[in-house]
Amino acid sequence: MEAAAPSTLRKRPLSVRTSTSDDNGTDGRMAPDDELGEPVSPSARLVEDFYIIVVIGAATPLNIPALRAGIEAQLARYPHFRSIQVTDKDGNLRWAPTTVNVEDQLICPALDSAAVAADPDKAVEDYVASLSTLPMDWSRPLWEFHLFDFPTSEATATAAIRVHHSLGDGMSLLTLLMACTRSAADPIRLPAMPPLPTRTGAIYQRPRPSAGALAYLAWLWSFIVLAWHTAVDVVAFFATILCLRDPHTLFKRVNHAESQRKRIVHRSLSLDDVKFVKNAMKCTVNDVLVGVTYAALSRYYFRKSGDTDKEIRVRSILLVNLRPTTSLHACVNMIESGKGSDVKWGNKLGFIILPFFIGKHSDPLDYVRKAKKVVDRKKSSLEVVFTHLAAEVILKLFGLKAAAAIFHRMISHTTISFSNMTGPVEQVEFCGHPVVFIAPSGYGPPEALTVNYQSYVNTIMVNLALDEAQFPDCHELLDDFAESLARIKDAASRLGNQHRKA
Repeated sequence: MEAAAPSTLRKRPLSVRTSTSDDNGTDGRMAPDDELGEPVSPSARLVEDFYIIVVIGAATPLNIPALRAGIEAQLARYPHFRSIQVTDKDGNLRWAPTTVNVEDQLICPALDSAAVAADPDKAVEDYVASLSTLPMDWSRPLWEFHLFDFPTSEATATAAIRVHHSLGDGMSLLTLLMACTRSAADPIRLPAMPPLPTRTGAIYQRPRPSAGALAYLAWLWSFIVLAWHTAVDVVAFFATILCLRDPHTLFKRVNHAESQRKRIVHRSLSLDDVKFVKNAMKCTVNDVLVGVTYAALSRYYFRKSGDTDKEIRVRSILLVNLRPTTSLHACVNMIESGKGSDVKWGNKLGFIILPFFIGKHSDPLDYVRKAKKVVDRKKSSLEVVFTHLAAEVILKLFGLKAAAAIFHRMISHTTISFSNMTGPVEQVEFCGHPVVFIAPSGYGPPEALTVNYQSYVNTIMVNLALDEAQFPDCHELLDDFAESLARIKDAASRLGNQHRKA
């Protein structure tokens, strides 16, 4: 049975750029400056080939009129969601307000009925993979909802939201999306979210001790350590741009074609299990997830390669938005006012190069111990600030094409992209549809593997975006994530039993 699609919605999977497109991906139109909004940020121009995909599962069939009305009243009011990118008289990219027809942004693909009946999960997965090879229509706002109104093993209906990275980074876009949801338990209330990270003062600020010579010396020493770590990381950053490459492994990209089809898959893990390990190891949730990733990649590598016992060091790129995290209430106020200036928004990106270790350990907790050591070391560095400044300077000195080539070279010299995001701690409704899972990922970076974690209620979703030809067995890699967490949790349980006996 084919997916139902009202006649008013777009039937074609995707639209394409117009024939007058220029090199920047705009439609080539010139517009009077007084009709234009803010310039497209330098960071956003560096990620013009990057896209964010958020797959959402609903517990009920899709109510298309309610979905359309809800998006029109909330998400489509955010300024960048009702703007397109055009070129001003000086040749600069600017945001230009446009009229949004929400029906143009909602796509109900006509999938093969036999494929849907045989394996609805794979039908959705195949379609989402096809998005990575097809362009968006730059004459419309750069976001789309692809709707699948049939049940899968995880949900009654599914939506795949595709957004261009210039509209914001993953965390800010997810916050905006959650601001359009309401608590399933109380539909007039915003969903409960984990506390926002707080920081007072500059990123390098250290509380000055009130008394004690040793404490004062330790305080001074912390600045020396911070400066040394930053210098080492900045040198490594430029070395990566110039010549420092990761060793070739199963995870290193093989096909360097400009367009590479990505398979985007996910698996639900227990957040309670992650927190159990966190408490037993006295570390953070992020430390545990990095450790689980070390373990999963190691299991996959040694099973597939046939190597015996050696340790390999590869690196991951973390894109970090330096803008302060926006609260849901601030996003709601921005949506209601229709003024993007109400909050700091968009991309202000810096980079962290995080080592990942592939190896064998008799104690599964050693993966978490190593992860904590690496993450703690990166916390004592201003790498992300300096890499952001370097990207801005390179863009101004050498222009967009040169800066994009340098940015592409840096990423291609590493192996993995990695991120971890937090979501609501209670079930939410989106336009009246109870949400059963949230799985964000993306495509565009010149790497064969991207790993994203997303928490929601009592689960954490591991999301993988992989080069399809290089990882035909991508679900085996997902199994390795689940098995690695199970083994680490069992080891943490034994550790807790030993402590209680002692």
